[in-house]
Amino acid sequence: MTKEKNQPQEEDILKNEEVAAEAAQTEENVEETVQTEPSDEGLEPTEDEQLANMLAEAQATIEEQKDKYLRLSAEFDNYRKRTLKEKAELIKNGAEKTMIAILPVLDDFERALKNMEASEEAQAMKEGVELIFSKFQKALAQEGLQKIETEGKEFDTDFHEAIALIPAPSEDLKGKILDCVQTGYMLNEKVIRHAKVAVAQ
Repeated sequence: MTKEKNQPQEEDILKNEEVAAEAAQTEENVEETVQTEPSDEGLEPTEDEQLANMLAEAQATIEEQKDKYLRLSAEFDNYRKRTLKEKAELIKNGAEKTMIAILPVLDDFERALKNMEASEEAQAMKEGVELIFSKFQKALAQEGLQKIETEGKEFDTDFHEAIALIPAPSEDLKGKILDCVQTGYMLNEKVIRHAKVAVAQ
């Protein structure tokens, strides 16, 4: 009888111990799960986040390099255009010094022709000099040399230099050129010597 009473008690104790063991095991499992689960704080970025960051940095670098390239390309294009323009100017007006050196020879030709007009004996010589002078002028004109016209023209400081002011014979001649003392010249439409003139006032 005693054994039968004790048996249920032992069974209850065993059951209690099993329940306690299971509870303890569950608690341990929960603790392990809590420890193994990463917390939100101090989390390292995931691989996707790292790739996204690297992509953003690469795109920023590409935009920066693209901007530098566009600026450099524009600067080079401007430099190229400016250099071509300067080169064209040099080619166009490369003979300017030579032409300026020749101008006194043209002046001498003109003076010689004027002096010959006064002498009837030198008519044949005058015609020869006129022929040479005409050929010389044509050769220079082919190189871009042009004479600045003054006869009956309005005085213009861009082309003329006034060395004398003369009272105007009539009202309609005021401000106009009455006489040209030294011929002016342009090389490819650039004035290389102003015409020295007398102006009516």
